[in-house]
Amino acid sequence: MAATMATSSTIVGLGTSSLSSPSRLSSSKKMNLSSGFLKSPVTARNPLRLAQASGGKFTCFERDWLRRDLNVIGFGLIGWLAPSSVPIIDGKSLTGLFFESIGTELAHFPTPPALTSQFWLWLVCWHLGLFLCLTFGQIGFKGRSENYF
Repeated sequence: MAATMATSSTIVGLGTSSLSSPSRLSSSKKMNLSSGFLKSPVTARNPLRLAQASGGKFTCFERDWLRRDLNVIGFGLIGWLAPSSVPIIDGKSLTGLFFESIGTELAHFPTPPALTSQFWLWLVCWHLGLFLCLTFGQIGFKGRSENYF
């Protein structure tokens, strides 16, 4: 008896939902969803149709997908050299330690650096910082120029 009463009652919150049912939604006008992040509605592009636009050649990416800009490389390099040149590691900078280790390793040039050499640590740290700075610089510069933020 209790089981039949539970199935016939409505669930609070779902019975009074203000959302339209799918059958009523398809028969009436379509909903237009928009976001404050997008400038205008973007239509989905069919890559097979775009093949005819590029002379029958199928391309997955835009021609200028990298959108290379020398300003980003210049400012990114300067933006990494400035903080990495601050002497905070025992009175020495990361750039100074890296260049010093290059000189030490070049002193015995034909022989490669040992795996236990400090050169590898400074090489990885310096380049990781540089690539992060360049990546965030590309995101920031292009995002600003294309009005993402």
